[in-house]
Amino acid sequence: MAEAANDHEELVKVFDTDEESEGMVVRGLLESAGIAAMIQNREAPQDILPGVGGVWVMVRPDQAVEALQTIDEYRRNPTTDADEAVSEEPAEP
Repeated sequence: MAEAANDHEELVKVFDTDEESEGMVVRGLLESAGIAAMIQNREAPQDILPGVGGVWVMVRPDQAVEALQTIDEYRRNPTTDADEAVSEEPAEP
């Protein structure tokens, strides 16, 4: 368990939110971009009091710049429902 805590100390914060669900969305966004990310609770240990207080999204220092750019790009060009809609009609030949 001490090793895991030491590993977390090496991570850097790239996103801060009061909503755990928003943190999970950002973590998913980063992971879909190939960036390893984890959520850390700001105020209480996650395994003892999950969802209490806000959360940070943490990444390795060597991926921090890419993570911040990915978050910024998504904020400027968010995905809409129309972007994700799947047509059930066959494509024209």
